[in-house]
Amino acid sequence: MLRIAVPNKGSLSGPASAMLHEAGYQQRKESKELVLVDPENEVEFFYLRPKDIAIYVSAGRLDIGITGQDLLVDSGADAEVILPLGFARSTFRFAAKPGTATGIEDLAGKTVATSYEGIVAKHLANSGVDASVVHLDGAVETAIELGVAQVIADVVETGTSLRNAGLEVFGEPIMKSEAVVIRRTGADGDDPKVQQFLRRLQGVLVARSYVMMDYDCRAEHLEQAVALTPGLESPTISPLHNEGWVAVRSMVPAKEAQRVMDDLYAIGARAILTTAIHACRL
Repeated sequence: MLRIAVPNKGSLSGPASAMLHEAGYQQRKESKELVLVDPENEVEFFYLRPKDIAIYVSAGRLDIGITGQDLLVDSGADAEVILPLGFARSTFRFAAKPGTATGIEDLAGKTVATSYEGIVAKHLANSGVDASVVHLDGAVETAIELGVAQVIADVVETGTSLRNAGLEVFGEPIMKSEAVVIRRTGADGDDPKVQQFLRRLQGVLVARSYVMMDYDCRAEHLEQAVALTPGLESPTISPLHNEGWVAVRSMVPAKEAQRVMDDLYAIGARAILTTAIHACRL
């Protein structure tokens, strides 16, 4: 069986399980379950701490895993990303008291507090900056006020919590992260079970990004309509019973669907419908 690590808690857990369910895999019903066997799909899921997943995968104990790109980098594990999943996106930034620093070069000789020591140490080293890194488990905003560090490095979404602590971000982002599928570096990239798993997840990503659009239009307006809805290869065109009319079906990016419907209506298309796509293979 294919052995897959899945986050057991945190912001990665729910979306990861939801995506796996959409891909046709069984998922646990109780949060206390640590292992779930899906015999129909020949997969065994192991629910682990997100920070530990890269370690297990790099050791070869598990074939692949779903974790955060930030957690992979922070762990220093010998594993690589094979598929970005598009959820749990985050940005890591430096922050300090206003006027303290404007760029990473200003961190030389200073102490940086963070919960992601591996990420920050690697970033500082790659930038040629000699600074100390202090590891804290959460609530790093208070580190400066309490004199533990002069700078912090943390996930920044809106920046509200930093402003409330009297801090401001500076410099370029340390890194941007999202949920990813990982495998051990150098593992067999042609493993058919892994490839099938990836195709299923890719199908979910496409299904979430597109809608199926159906509409009727006059034959003389077909070229204009097809230009608006080119689809992936080409739209499906079918003649209607009423002469001079055709039915068109095409995949359209979900975020553009309303605008496309407006444009189709403007050229005379009617009975314009959109439906969700629940599964897809390209």
